[in-house]
Amino acid sequence: MDFIVLIGIVFVLLAMSGAFVVQQQSCAVIERFGKFHRIAYPGLHFKIPSIDRILTRLSLRINQLNVSVETKTKDNVFVNVMVSVQYQVLSDKVFEACYTLQDPENQIKAFVFDLVRAQVPKLILDDVFSKKDDIANAVKSELEDPMEEFGYGIIKTLVTDINPDKNVKAAMNEINTAQRLRIAANEKGEADKILKIKQAEAEAESSILHGKGIAGQRQAIIEGLGQSVEEFVKQIPGTQASHVMDMVLMIQYIDTLKEIGGSSKSNVVFVPHSPGNVGDISDQIRETIFSAKNCE
Repeated sequence: MDFIVLIGIVFVLLAMSGAFVVQQQSCAVIERFGKFHRIAYPGLHFKIPSIDRILTRLSLRINQLNVSVETKTKDNVFVNVMVSVQYQVLSDKVFEACYTLQDPENQIKAFVFDLVRAQVPKLILDDVFSKKDDIANAVKSELEDPMEEFGYGIIKTLVTDINPDKNVKAAMNEINTAQRLRIAANEKGEADKILKIKQAEAEAESSILHGKGIAGQRQAIIEGLGQSVEEFVKQIPGTQASHVMDMVLMIQYIDTLKEIGGSSKSNVVFVPHSPGNVGDISDQIRETIFSAKNCE
């Protein structure tokens, strides 16, 4: 009876030492006598003590590997490109993932180094920033097939940072600032040009209207004087129109002198200055009146 109990205790101990648990989203590779035996997926499992052993446990979750690559662009600028590779062990290729690659992370880094240094030297620095998604897609497409053979799936690759030298950054900022200042100067020049054009157009229209106003004023004065002379001649028979015009002009001449003399700040001088010159002015006005009548 004691022997049976002893055997039972030994069996329980052996069973407990052979039991193991695999966590969710992971798997365990079991070897028997140093040879691959099976893959244990999440749950409770048993192995034969001293015969079976757990070689390794692999996570089936998505991992991220950040790779910093220093390379040179087409315009001879050295940059550090940070590439993030998201990968995972394929559940149907656990054997390949376990036994093919000794160091999968270094293998991925080697691929990324080679691919980035093949893509970036084809581009100038500005294009590296604008085409970073193209670089990431090129790395992913070139990395997928070989890594799948090794049991790893490439989920996504991202170019998360492009870091040129500090002096290059400062030069790029200065170029950007100069370009923006040039654009601002061009816009300001165009605005000033438009303002000057509009101002010139306004002055031209103002001059035209001013000239029309002066012409209309003179025409009205001529017509008014003509009517006044005709009425004066009709009311006083025997009076000549030239005499009436001389009288009107003399009155206007005296009124003008009065207005000029009434201002203490006046600096207007008529040369020559004598009432006899009114006759010359009257002759000019008469010629203007006759010319206006002939034009009508």
